Amino acid sequence: MEIKPSEVSALIKAQIKDFEKKVEDDDVGTVVTYGDGIAVIYGLKDAMNGELLVFPSDVYGLVMNLNEDSIGAVLFGDSSSIKEGDIVKRTKKVFEVPVGEAFLGRVINALGQPIDGKGEIAYEKFMPVEKVAPGVMTRKSVDTTLETGIKAIDAMIPIGRGQRELIIGDRQTGKTALAIDTIINQKGKDVICVYVAIGQKSSTVARLVERLRKHNAMDYTIVLSSSASEQAPMLYISPYSGIAIAEYFMEKGKDVLIVYDDLSKHAVAYRTMSLLLKRSPGREAYPGDVFYLHSRLLERSCRLDKKYGGGSITALPIVETQSGDISAYIPTNIISITDGQIFLMTELFNRGQRPAIDSGFSVSRVGSAVQKKAMKQVAGTLKIDLANYNELAAFSQFGSDLDQETIKVLSHGERCMEVLKQAQYSPLSMVDEIIELFTVKYGFLAPISLSNIQGFLHELHQYLNTHHKELVNTLEKRMEFDEDLISKFKIAIGEYQTMFLNRYSKEVA
Repeated sequence: MEIKPSEVSALIKAQIKDFEKKVEDDDVGTVVTYGDGIAVIYGLKDAMNGELLVFPSDVYGLVMNLNEDSIGAVLFGDSSSIKEGDIVKRTKKVFEVPVGEAFLGRVINALGQPIDGKGEIAYEKFMPVEKVAPGVMTRKSVDTTLETGIKAIDAMIPIGRGQRELIIGDRQTGKTALAIDTIINQKGKDVICVYVAIGQKSSTVARLVERLRKHNAMDYTIVLSSSASEQAPMLYISPYSGIAIAEYFMEKGKDVLIVYDDLSKHAVAYRTMSLLLKRSPGREAYPGDVFYLHSRLLERSCRLDKKYGGGSITALPIVETQSGDISAYIPTNIISITDGQIFLMTELFNRGQRPAIDSGFSVSRVGSAVQKKAMKQVAGTLKIDLANYNELAAFSQFGSDLDQETIKVLSHGERCMEVLKQAQYSPLSMVDEIIELFTVKYGFLAPISLSNIQGFLHELHQYLNTHHKELVNTLEKRMEFDEDLISKFKIAIGEYQTMFLNRYSKEVA
């Protein structure tokens, strides 16, 4: 059979035409199945892991699974209109969020879109949500303290700028309260704050924003919320969006504080997503890479060397425990990633000790290097004093006859615990914290009844600021005690103690 040249030409043209169509088809896929924010897509042969996809109605998705014959993607935002057979297109870009100075004071979702009803936000550029953490050579050792305004933390578990300090405890023990007080205390300290709410009720976030606004803390704070009503992909991406926004400010040489509230819900959202993507479940049904989920997030918090801008990101991840079990899977993972933990104990909380910080389990592996010299001088033995008190308190309840030394240790321990009590939304300046700890260290609270200690301390600040303002200013400037300064403070506090005891002589034990 003879093949005519014209037929060969037509055949080649048809093949070339099909080839061009095939190349185009590599960038276009079809939704095979969709449900619970997860889409299985046929096509997209050249799609890359972590690539952004565009669905109909401008819904965006992220490639998470690269299977032999399909692509698994998670969808963000309102994806209720997505159905089987819809066309999906590649963007050939990674997922990014808008960033800029205009985000300060605003409430946004995980995509960087405003959800506070105050209109659009003028962004300056886009930052990738997934990014390799700064290398060792670009980092600088933590050398500046991050003042929380909470006595128990600044005295025993100090936090440095660039540190990652875990806040851990059962639900309703004051974990979020510690983070919010720390944000409120950054007013006037040139620190940008990012609060990431993961899986919380919208009403809870609204109350929190109102509280920050009341204390004028929203001026330097960005609240990023992925509420409990949203699907798992939005909860999954929110902390990465938060750290991307924080990195924008860090690269400009600024200090940033970021709070993840909380990573327990984040891990559950990732588990949900992974199981829907048909990834193999491991321990407690979590996927095998759940450690990497949080390590790649928290490693991005650091302090940069001055050659690279000198900015920092301090992370306060929050983790919820069940019945105080810090040896559970997710808590132990995050404890091993962070530079210390603040453990909140339900028993202490129920006993009226607020904040309910357990000094035994809590530790800071970095912060003590940046603690102010004056704070070290007055709080150096505090942890040991509390440990002795807790040990003796456990035994003393079984015996009635106690020797004088034991009574002295118990009395001092009770006063230490009372001094560490602090009302919510009332962070103290570093000088005020040092003065309060000075009073308990040098025994000025020994003759004061426990019920009068808070009143004594409150009035003491007023007295010193009125009658000994120069002395307080000297301490604030030097942040270090010498023999002369100690003796002057002893005289000043002794004067006030005498006045106080004369007024409340009937109540003194």
